[in-house]
Amino acid sequence: MNIKNITYIAVTALLLPFLGCKKELTTSPTTSVDEAVVYANVDNIETVLNGTWAYMHETYFTLANPGYTTILRNSDAMGNDVAIIQNKYGYRDAYNFTIANSPNRLSAIWSILYKVIDNTNNIITKIDASAGSADKKARIKGQALALRANSYLNLVTFYQFNYQLNPQAKAVPLYTTPTLPNSVAKPKATLEEIYQVIIADLTQAEALLPAYIRPNTTKYKINIDVVHGLLARTYLNMGKWDLAAEQALAAKKNYTYMPVDEYANGFNDLKNSEWIWGQGQQPDQSNASYTFHFLDVSSSSSYYYSFMADPNFKKLFDATDIRTKLFLWDPLPGREGYLRYQKFKFRPDVTGDIVMMRSAEMTLIAAEGFARAGNLPKASETLNELLTARKATPFVLGVQSQEAVIANILIERRKELWGEGFGISDILRTQASVIRKPALGADGQPLKVTIIGADGLPKEVFAKQHTTLKFPNGKDFVPNSPYYLVPLPIAELNNNGNLEN
Repeated sequence: MNIKNITYIAVTALLLPFLGCKKELTTSPTTSVDEAVVYANVDNIETVLNGTWAYMHETYFTLANPGYTTILRNSDAMGNDVAIIQNKYGYRDAYNFTIANSPNRLSAIWSILYKVIDNTNNIITKIDASAGSADKKARIKGQALALRANSYLNLVTFYQFNYQLNPQAKAVPLYTTPTLPNSVAKPKATLEEIYQVIIADLTQAEALLPAYIRPNTTKYKINIDVVHGLLARTYLNMGKWDLAAEQALAAKKNYTYMPVDEYANGFNDLKNSEWIWGQGQQPDQSNASYTFHFLDVSSSSSYYYSFMADPNFKKLFDATDIRTKLFLWDPLPGREGYLRYQKFKFRPDVTGDIVMMRSAEMTLIAAEGFARAGNLPKASETLNELLTARKATPFVLGVQSQEAVIANILIERRKELWGEGFGISDILRTQASVIRKPALGADGQPLKVTIIGADGLPKEVFAKQHTTLKFPNGKDFVPNSPYYLVPLPIAELNNNGNLEN
C-alpha cells in the first residue's frame, strides 16, 4: 500500500455531505483535529465511521468513477450480458478489457478500498479505550469490522483468481492496524491469509451486532443481516457450500420479495422490501447517483445510457417472467436497434438509491450452496421460490444432473442480478469464461428486430450487439485470464517496492 500517499480520513474528513451524518460537522483539514480528541469518545468515533461511509460512496475521481459504484459498474461491463455503447462515455475500457489504460479508475478502486480499510483499522483498534456506552461501542466496532471485511472481500475478488483455484496465491497487501507516516509498506498477502481476516472480522461482527435494530430508511448502516450476507458471499467464494447456504438464509429472512409491479419501478429506493443493504441519495447528496447515467437507458435525464443489454441475454427469459417487460428495442435515432433493459431508472429528482445487497441474491446463494453440496431437491425448491416471485416458469428437477442444476442457478443469477455488480465477479468465482456471441435470428443470420420509427411506422433494423468478442490480443475468451483482473495502480507499484508481480 502506498503509505506515503494515504489521506487520513477522520472526523473532519467529511468534506462531502452525508445522509444521516450530523449537519454541523466541520470541513476543515484533518490535521486541525488532534487524534486523541477524535477517538476520545464513541460519538466522535461514530462520526468517523459515517465519514468513512460517505467517502466510500460520495467521492468523485472522475464522472465515470463515482465512488464505490465504480467497482460495481466495472464488474458489470466486463461480463457477458452488458453491451456497452462504444461511443458513449464511461466503462468502455472495462468492456474492452483494457482497464490497464485507465489510471483514474485503477486509482479510484484501490483508494476507495484501502482508505476504508485504514479508517476502520483506526476505529477497531481504538474504540475499546474510548468513553461511551458498551452497547454503542459494540455496534460501531461491529459495523467497522464488517466494512473492513467488505473491502478485503472486494480486493480478493477482483485482484486475484478465485480462492478455490489456489488459496496460496498472492493477492494484495494486508493491513489490520492503522498506518502512520513511518509505516513500512507491506508485500502481498496470500488469499488464505486475507480470507482468514475476512472470516474473523465477520464472525466478530456477528457477535457484536445481534441486538442492533436499524430504521428502514437507514439501510446504509450495517446490521446482523448485512453481516450474514457478507459471510454468505465469502463462503460462496471459498467453496464452503453448506455455510454459504446457511448464512444466506439467515441474511434474507427479514426481507420479503418485492411485489410484482414494483420490479419495474427503477431499482432506486432503499425502502424496497428486498433490499438488505444500500446507500440512500437525495438531491443535495447524490454523487453516487451518477451511476444511473450509465445504467438508466430510458429516462430523458440520463446522459450516457450506455449499459445496453446483449440480445442473447433476452433469450434467457420466458414469456411469463415479469422481468421480460423491462426489455425494449430502442427506437431513438442514433440508438436504433440497441436492446434496453430498463431495470434502473432515475427518480424524478434525478437521484437513485444504490442497491448493495438483496434477499433475491441470498436466495440464489442458498440455492447454489445446496446444489453444490449435492442437495438437489432443496436447491430446486429454493430456486423456485424466487422464480415464483418473478412469475417465471418453475424449474423441474426430474432427473437433471447436479451440473445442470448449478448451470440453471448461475443463469438465474445473471437474469436477476444484472447491473448490480456481479458480471465479472461471478465469472472469476466460478472459473468460467466470458461468453459473448453474435446475435443471430432463427435463420442463422444477423438478428433483425422491428421498432416504431420517428414517423410512427414499424421499421425493421439490425439488432445492435456485442462489439468486443475477443481479448485485446485477438485471442478467444478463456477462464482465469489476467484480463479479468483489476491491475494494481502504477503509482502503487512505483511507491511500494515490496509488491511482487
